[in-house]
Amino acid sequence: MRKCAIALSCSLVFAIFVLGAEQSLLSAQTRKPVATARSGVYPIQEGYVDANGVLIYYTTFGRGEPLVIVHGGPGASHDYFLPYLLPLTRTNKLVFIDERGSGRSEKLEDVKQYTVENMADDVEAVRVALNLGKISLLGHSYGGVLAEAYALKYPEHLSHLVLASTFASTKEMNQVLQRIKNQLPKDKLALTTAFEKAGLFGKGAAWEHGRYPSQYATLAWGDGYFSRLYGARPDPNYDPQAQNTSTAWDLYREMWGSHGEFVIDGNLTSVEYLDKLPTIKVPTLILGGDHDECDPALAKEMNAKIKGSKLVILPNSGHMAFVDQPNLWNKSVAEFVSGSASPVAAKGSRK
Repeated sequence: MRKCAIALSCSLVFAIFVLGAEQSLLSAQTRKPVATARSGVYPIQEGYVDANGVLIYYTTFGRGEPLVIVHGGPGASHDYFLPYLLPLTRTNKLVFIDERGSGRSEKLEDVKQYTVENMADDVEAVRVALNLGKISLLGHSYGGVLAEAYALKYPEHLSHLVLASTFASTKEMNQVLQRIKNQLPKDKLALTTAFEKAGLFGKGAAWEHGRYPSQYATLAWGDGYFSRLYGARPDPNYDPQAQNTSTAWDLYREMWGSHGEFVIDGNLTSVEYLDKLPTIKVPTLILGGDHDECDPALAKEMNAKIKGSKLVILPNSGHMAFVDQPNLWNKSVAEFVSGSASPVAAKGSRK
């Protein structure tokens, strides 16, 4: 009987030891993902949101309050932001969207559905589907126009608005584009005008019919724009022909137009927001380069229209100011959307 009691006691001790070891192991395993989450690992989530009957691609990563980012073009994709905006993942959950008809999002047979108004509704559908709550919204170039349209329609869902290298009036942007064209060397201006008068589409081999002739692409995006795209750090891989082959041309022609780079005469002529800008009450940062393709005068005018907005014009920077001055650009955005004071972001602010 005593031997049985001793054996039972030993078995009980052993069982307690094993159970304790298992609990310790389980606890360690449970704690490990928490430790990983606090480390330098930033997992990527991606997917599609069925937005108003159109599948919109999104990718998200980072920590903190949501910062939704919409791209330019129109007809580009979110890819050109990376890797330059990666530092923002340390302060915000970044949500990149490819707009309808662009990048990895669904193409539409009816090109009339490619409008800035529809794309603003798509951004709202993504916000709702991903349960983001109030968002900070950043738009660059055409994406800034889209961000303005969203802010005018859905102001209650915004915490901060960042308008980067953009415009609020197509009429004014057309004046800027005409000045850029007129500053081309005389021989190149004459050739550019000749291409435009002859018509820019349906020329060359069959596979070239839907886009600019290669020589015109170089005249526009090379000779015309390059000096206004970059300053301190021009992208060594920049190629005007890459723009010619990466644009969603069905969308581009519907929105920008078919008569060349130096006039917007597609459905973006609906963008005349200057008189509406004073209704924007959300904290707004207006950001650009000192020799931006979207002339700094446009940024200053938007700053004057949006009461309390902050204006940051970065030195030695063009339209791609986040490439030229990545530290200043990201610092300005991060500190603005977090609400912390910044000497850079305060420069040129209007109270």
